[in-house]
Amino acid sequence: MRQRYLVFLSLFASLPAMAITFQTRLEKVEWKVEGDKFECRLSQPITDFGAGEFVRRAGEQATFRLKARERWMGAGSATLLAAAAPWQPGRGDINLGVVSVGGGEVPFNSSQQQAGRLLTGLLEGRSPLVRHRTLQGGDAMEVRLLPVKFNQAYQDYLACTAKLLPVNFDQIRHLQLGFPGGGVELDDMARAKLEIMLDFIKADPSVNHIEIDGHSDNSGNRLTNRDLSRRRALAVFDYFKANGFPEAQMVMRFHGERYPLAPNNSSANRAKNRRATVQLSRVELPVEAPATAPASTTTPAETPAPAAAPAEAPIKPGVQGAAPKSQSPAGS
Repeated sequence: MRQRYLVFLSLFASLPAMAITFQTRLEKVEWKVEGDKFECRLSQPITDFGAGEFVRRAGEQATFRLKARERWMGAGSATLLAAAAPWQPGRGDINLGVVSVGGGEVPFNSSQQQAGRLLTGLLEGRSPLVRHRTLQGGDAMEVRLLPVKFNQAYQDYLACTAKLLPVNFDQIRHLQLGFPGGGVELDDMARAKLEIMLDFIKADPSVNHIEIDGHSDNSGNRLTNRDLSRRRALAVFDYFKANGFPEAQMVMRFHGERYPLAPNNSSANRAKNRRATVQLSRVELPVEAPATAPASTTTPAETPAPAAAPAEAPIKPGVQGAAPKSQSPAGS
């Protein structure tokens, strides 16, 4: 009897330690689709943990991440798998590599490639599975999403992604426009880039400030180069103004040859330096106090209103003097 007891203990000790598992009960699984023109999210709440979600920003592919209500996961590297469902005997798990785990509500974000393979796995009935260790005690833990009800939610997610803008703010916030022929007019490529930027600004009114900088190469004299850089910046300034962006919310500067991107030692490098750059930002605009009308001591019939003075032409920020009418020299 004692020998049988020792054998039983030996077998029990050889079994792998049970992992702490976070998983929603099968009958309670639900998928949620949320988003707008800037971002789409496809998520599954996970009982007692938080949620697992796929996030796709405008201009990018999706990534996968966990959102934790409590800090369960310790720092380090977790293993990400597209796991076979328990009801799929004979199918092995697909190891998608590791993800780096940190702190906070979102302990990690997968790569875009990993997320793409997880989505494919869900369509095949596989489960996104994260294996790691707990923050306290270092016990093995697993967080699993289930593929139940996924197909319809995925169609709703695709409908959301079809409405995303072509770019996000990080991709469009800084733009460089070339003037390869040495002129000062916007070519078709520059206008196409500016149109994408303008569409984003119209979609996101919080982007309310534009800084424009003009540059030249060193082909001409300094005065000529400075004027060329001014006229390049002005071409961009006028484009935004003509398309309804407030002039008061733009800053225009011109630098001539002072800040080259590349040494001016070849025609290819000089072409890189003939450019204008555009920087978008969000700034807090000053709130103007409402004007108070002065008290009137006469009636309009007694004292006619004076004729309105002609409005002065606004001074463009950074513009000094009138643009010369002569043609631009080649280069610069």
